[in-house]
Amino acid sequence: MQAAPSPHRTIVLLSLAAFASAASLRVMDALLLRLSSEFTVGLATASNTVTVFATLYGLVQLVMGPLGDRHGKLRVIAVACVVAAATSLACAAAPGYGALLVARAATGASCACVIPLSMAWIGDVTPYESRQGVLARFLLGQIAGLSAGAALGGFAAESAVWQWPFVALAAWFLVVGIALARAAWRQPSGAHEAPGNLVANLLEVARTPGVPRVVVTVFLEGVVLLGGLAFVATHLHLARGASLSVAGMMFFAVSAGGFVFALQARRIVPVLGEARLAAAGTVVVAASVLSLAWAPWLAAAPLGCFGAGLGFYMLHNTLQTNATQMAPMRRGTAVALFASLFFLGQSAGVALMGRLAEAIGTGWTLTFSALAVLPVGLAFAWLRARRS
Repeated sequence: MQAAPSPHRTIVLLSLAAFASAASLRVMDALLLRLSSEFTVGLATASNTVTVFATLYGLVQLVMGPLGDRHGKLRVIAVACVVAAATSLACAAAPGYGALLVARAATGASCACVIPLSMAWIGDVTPYESRQGVLARFLLGQIAGLSAGAALGGFAAESAVWQWPFVALAAWFLVVGIALARAAWRQPSGAHEAPGNLVANLLEVARTPGVPRVVVTVFLEGVVLLGGLAFVATHLHLARGASLSVAGMMFFAVSAGGFVFALQARRIVPVLGEARLAAAGTVVVAASVLSLAWAPWLAAAPLGCFGAGLGFYMLHNTLQTNATQMAPMRRGTAVALFASLFFLGQSAGVALMGRLAEAIGTGWTLTFSALAVLPVGLAFAWLRARRS
């Protein structure tokens, strides 16, 4: 019998899966103007391709979390990656806007479990004291995927054929899904039969002390921050004259900020503690988004994007670490609830910010995003400090 793969190798595979999931989310950001022109729809209508992905991504996690607890987290992730490969190809082959919208919804549903069940699996195999650093390293894949997706979308927006990123993502999902399937079937599933039905399990997790504080915060973070960040590329194109490919590549600076945090998390977390880390991250991301809104030079955008990435991951990784410990006996369900509310918040946020962008412009929309995240993040930090 073959030996089970090491947790380190499995975490690398999970990080690669998270890359594809995150890239699928962000690939549409810089494509919105191209879609608006291609299908003769308004910017707010084009942004529905982001909204439906995030909505289905959020809703389906409520099912995937309990499935991971029952049948094994790695096994569910592996199957989901293979299905996501098929739905990504459907995006590339969509003959019209309606078909694209359906394919994007299916892609959001099919890769919904990748990141939350990966985090829950890491929570199963990692002590809480060292978990934030391990989660931060796992999130390198997600961080890189967010920026790579935006950059791919930017290049595709100025290409003769804008569908090619979806073919590339389909191939990535398929290769990683097969590798994860081999890993999953060579080690114990870690599954258990959770009593009660889906609704009862979710209600039990939601009633656990401390859970409302974390899930409400992450929902509002999705609304006010991620909703605004979806329009950074469009803002840099319209207000600063950047080409869509250059605007999309700016998100590599967001990744750089996230990478710096992920690589230094083991040193930063013990020094600041969770509450001060969340508070500092909130201030940094708010100031950075404000600079993106109003700095008159395009050359300043990489610094603003770097700060946005650094601040966001300081806050969000703290929330994620808390989420993995909310309900240890139903960790898959708990983390899925957390991630579901985050992406439902993002879905609502993109819809809100799309309408704000059409009504008041992208600069004021980003300003609203920056100011609104301050009470959200600082309130969480204050409550976390009181609990400590």
